[in-house]
Amino acid sequence: MAGLLVAGTTSDAGKSVVTTGLCRAFARRGIRVAPYKAQNMSNNSMVCAGPDGPAEIGRAQWIQALAARATPEPAMNPVLLKPGSDRRSHVVLLGQPYGEVSSSDWVEGRRVLARTAHEAYDDLAARYELVVAEGAGSPAEINLRAGDYVNLGLARHAGLATVVVGDIDRGGVFASMLGTLALLDADDQALLAGWVVNKFRGDLALLRPGLDELTRLTGRPVHGVLPWHPDLWLDSEDGLDLDGRRAAPGESVRTVAVVRLPRVSNFTDVDALGLEPGLDVAFVSDPRRLADADLVVLPGSRATLADLAWLRERGLADAVVAHARAGRPVLGICGGCQMLGRTIRDPQGVEGSVGAEVPGLGLLDLATTFRAEKTLRLHEPAGYEIHHGRVSGETRSGSVVGTMVHGALEDDDTRAAYLLETLGIRSQASFPYARQRRLDLLGDLVEQHLDVDALLSLAYDGAPAGLPVLPPGGMS
Repeated sequence: MAGLLVAGTTSDAGKSVVTTGLCRAFARRGIRVAPYKAQNMSNNSMVCAGPDGPAEIGRAQWIQALAARATPEPAMNPVLLKPGSDRRSHVVLLGQPYGEVSSSDWVEGRRVLARTAHEAYDDLAARYELVVAEGAGSPAEINLRAGDYVNLGLARHAGLATVVVGDIDRGGVFASMLGTLALLDADDQALLAGWVVNKFRGDLALLRPGLDELTRLTGRPVHGVLPWHPDLWLDSEDGLDLDGRRAAPGESVRTVAVVRLPRVSNFTDVDALGLEPGLDVAFVSDPRRLADADLVVLPGSRATLADLAWLRERGLADAVVAHARAGRPVLGICGGCQMLGRTIRDPQGVEGSVGAEVPGLGLLDLATTFRAEKTLRLHEPAGYEIHHGRVSGETRSGSVVGTMVHGALEDDDTRAAYLLETLGIRSQASFPYARQRRLDLLGDLVEQHLDVDALLSLAYDGAPAGLPVLPPGGMS
């Protein structure tokens, strides 16, 4: 069973990008490759077909499956944690709701998750020629190592050679790489076989002495340096980087203000708008930023009631209402749609307080009732539903529109009709084409800047024997 683990020095170091690029590069070579992430913590998810009907997985693994030219399935992300608070997460297991896990029951709760995750990996490995696994966070989080099943816990389970990605754009990449290795125990160090530097800008010759010294100090090669590229923002993994999707300088633009909710989910719903050359898409949390916007978007939320309260506390609720009453368009998606209605009820305490009932913004004549059962549904030609709230009533009133369907704007015809009706502009972009272009760009960058042959050898042959062991972790 061939496989490779792509870990990172930190969250958002570039694990997802490297994994996606490798999936496309390996698929181009005719290899039947599958992506995998044992555990993903993200509110940015996607619906795919599962053995028992629609299933929910992390957005990144869905995109990686497309890059690998494979069909997305729950085994590619067997554990999805959706943060409900700082100490509690909702669990999606093999695509279906599974309850909650908290910091207090973390060790015991992870045993079941670990067993399911490793069984899913073994299943993929038996059906595909090669599995490219993405780690989570950092493998050097030594306080969590005992219960780890997504980084070197997975590597130990499957005998996977591991490469570690570092983001040089953050600074301190060499120290973080050396420190990552040194904190691992000897058995874990034996599986860490190399490095990848991500987001490099500048002259590679100036970086070369550092790469050589890292190799000398660790006994492990640098398998390549990926350059920073401005076109790699589509289908973002999480909320760490919610910068605006900007139009080119000098263009005549309309402004789209997306309210940056604290618990925003599926914010990739606006990626398709960001492709339009006539739109300047910005995530905002200041009510003053809504005043001059041509279109206001209320995106999805993992905690609709809490985020609605936040809207009111920040003065954003009043700003959205004023925008709508001025006859200017407002679009609410899933949780955002629910906020636009008259009332939101939570009789079963799905979002916290049992029996809670709060008024919405009153811009749509609809009511939302939360139920424990989650709705998962795929739509054609594009879009999907993931929600607990059941909506009844009208989802349109003048310039205010609500929808429970994520991803509908990814369909070119749907987006074109909406933009022409609401803003009077004609669509000039194709989202499916842009997505494939991005995946091909990633494949090109990986082929040009990483040693794909060496990484493929690691996947098939494992980490080389006799790699140096560094203190202090290796001396324990």
